[in-house]
Amino acid sequence: MVETAGGGPDDGAAEVLDRPLPEGARRRVVQIVSDGFGGMTVSELPAQLRQYARFAPNRRVKFAGNAMAAAVETDALFRQRIGERFREAHPELAGALDTGTPPPAADPLDVVAAAYVLRPAGWVKLVAAAGEEAQRAHAERAEEENRAELERLREQLAEARGHTKTETERLRAELESARKEADSLHRKLRAALSDVKRGEAALRKLHAELETVRTEGHAQVSAAESETRRVKARLGEAEAALEAARRAAREGRSVEDMRVRLLLDTVLDAAQGLRRELALPPVSVRPAETVDAVEPGRMTPKDIAARALSENDPAIVDQLLALPQAHLVVDGYNVTKTGYPQMPLEKQRLRLLGQLSQLAAQTGAEVTCVFDGAELAAPVLLAPPRGVRVLFSKPGVTADELIRQLVRAEPPGRPVIVVSTDREVADGIAKAGARPVASAVLLKRLS
Repeated sequence: MVETAGGGPDDGAAEVLDRPLPEGARRRVVQIVSDGFGGMTVSELPAQLRQYARFAPNRRVKFAGNAMAAAVETDALFRQRIGERFREAHPELAGALDTGTPPPAADPLDVVAAAYVLRPAGWVKLVAAAGEEAQRAHAERAEEENRAELERLREQLAEARGHTKTETERLRAELESARKEADSLHRKLRAALSDVKRGEAALRKLHAELETVRTEGHAQVSAAESETRRVKARLGEAEAALEAARRAAREGRSVEDMRVRLLLDTVLDAAQGLRRELALPPVSVRPAETVDAVEPGRMTPKDIAARALSENDPAIVDQLLALPQAHLVVDGYNVTKTGYPQMPLEKQRLRLLGQLSQLAAQTGAEVTCVFDGAELAAPVLLAPPRGVRVLFSKPGVTADELIRQLVRAEPPGRPVIVVSTDREVADGIAKAGARPVASAVLLKRLS
């Protein structure tokens, strides 16, 4: 048998409540358990409460309230330990409950919670009596609050009635004034409508006169514009003829002459290169030279076949640039973003142009590097390296379109090599007669 803190047997242990504790009393019980919880060691706590040993009191009440209420109800030893700590904290209330006479000024909910935890002799009667007192006090407070609320509502209703009456009288006065004003406005409106009708008649007459004048003016303007266009056309033709005459006198040749001359140089260089490549004998043929044999220094068909290169072989770049009058066109950002995309755009351009300058010096080919102008935040101050032409596309024009313009500007038959991984660019320039090369192949050759 468990003994109470007073040393006697726990006579209230066998007593049982016939109804649940009021909600307010249950919260007080949980708070009492939480307050006594902190002074215990982990071993003194029930197993289901040990995980909350390090919680702050408020968090303990929030997360372990149900568990503490169940433990104090079912675990007599734990309830006795909580009761001992409550006696230490509230000796007067505990002593009064032991005698069966709770203090008259004590809160009934505190009496219920303390009796439930301490369980002195006759604690069930104490809990029931204090619970009834708490309910009666709660009912009185609720009734008092209801009376106060009813009085307040009555005052508000009276105030609202007075305000409604005043507002109704004011609105009636305003309505009467609005009616008088509306009658006055109606009279003014009828007079204004009469004025508007007279004005509309005059306006229609003016519109008819204005339309007649406008038609005559349009006819005169059209005649003048036609004459101006004829004069401008004649002036443009004269200016174009004058400019063409000045350009011809200044340059001594036209763009078509330059294209034909460049194509002629390409054909001549190609013929000479072909003659060197095939190691052709002199034009005069002698009977002994018709005999099938291999002369010293000449290439056999097997040697010629061995010269074929893969599309991914970087040596193909040198082979193409060795063609007469070859022109290498490079899609700049396509190459740099394939080879070193992590670098800033400025450093990408400088690195590629430096490598292309070395390639131009080694091969002697014409090299043009094209960059997309849309990538620029401001105009680029750049000194093109020796042997490399640097171009940026204009606003609204992509680098791909600029490359196609460069290819179309070349005469048919000139070797033009375009470096780009863009399939659309490669297909377009291939149809125009240029040779596409992947960016990765050029990067291998440059490295």
